[in-house]
Amino acid sequence: MFSVTVRDHMMIAHSFRGEVFGPAQRLHGATFVVDATFRRADLDADGVVVDIGLATEQLRAVLGELTYRNLDDEPAFAGVNTTTEVLARTVADRLAERARGGDLGAGARALAGITVTLHESHVAWASCERSL
Repeated sequence: MFSVTVRDHMMIAHSFRGEVFGPAQRLHGATFVVDATFRRADLDADGVVVDIGLATEQLRAVLGELTYRNLDDEPAFAGVNTTTEVLARTVADRLAERARGGDLGAGARALAGITVTLHESHVAWASCERSL
């Protein structure tokens, strides 16, 4: 299996519901370093997994839909705790839609999967891995 990873970041505001979240129940900000890893069994005719430039552009576009927003106000997250895990799944799902739609180039249709990792800090992160 071959893989290519691109990286960007996003800054969001949100709060959580539930005693388990303690002080994070109050509105707070978070900055995530976001890695998107694209996987496929074989390289395409050009010898690549996915066009790195297109992958970078599409990751930036997906994160642009979330960054500098209070996720508590976003209809897509109504009633949802926007944990790091939930946000990793959201980014992975949106990238998968773009891959299927051709936004990552024709070769991306042969991708086997995408893994998105959100780094909360240098010691904590969460990932969502999905098949395509």
